[in-house]
Amino acid sequence: MPELTALPWGPASKATPRQLVVLCHGLGADRYDLIDLAPTWSQACPDALFVAVDAPQPHPSGFGRQWWSVEDRTPAVMQAGAEAAAEALNGFLDAELARQGLPPEAYALMGFSQGAMTVLYTGLRRPAAPRAILAFSGALIAPETLPDALANHAPVLLVHGEADEVVPAARSREAETVLRAAGVPVEATYVPRLGHGIDDTGLAMGALALQRAFA
Repeated sequence: MPELTALPWGPASKATPRQLVVLCHGLGADRYDLIDLAPTWSQACPDALFVAVDAPQPHPSGFGRQWWSVEDRTPAVMQAGAEAAAEALNGFLDAELARQGLPPEAYALMGFSQGAMTVLYTGLRRPAAPRAILAFSGALIAPETLPDALANHAPVLLVHGEADEVVPAARSREAETVLRAAGVPVEATYVPRLGHGIDDTGLAMGALALQRAFA
């Protein structure tokens, strides 16, 4: 499994990092896509190091990257893709936490679209629970496997635009139902008229989730 490359930002306090926030982009984007969230969210956690990672595979368009191929979207193939993405992200998390001298639980995960699918799949299966999982415009891959695979009850924030035509908001509603049934604390926000993106509501919700996570 290739090592993931990352773009760091912070900490805003200029101090030694006390937390790690890992940002995972969507299909066909790259590590530069989400790093602009760091200056805003750092106001909520000034001692956090933000790192935006590149997904492990080049996108077939020749632009950006992908966590796994979506040419075949049958459930078994999607689950296998998420499993491989989780292996790559787990390797990065373990190495980066060690490199920064941080405890194994001193991190949060954020993802958008396919990145949100990746952090939900990865984060809830890690023995050392993340302080929070922020999933924007995403979905829960292989929801039927979660009860047996669940390794922690990290708090999850789901944010989704009601007008999303790429990943329907129904996918986050399904995730919310499955997570609640598994005993995972969930906060969900569905934003009217928002398409496949992050708006001021999502920015505010994300900042609040990180502030609570690292308080």
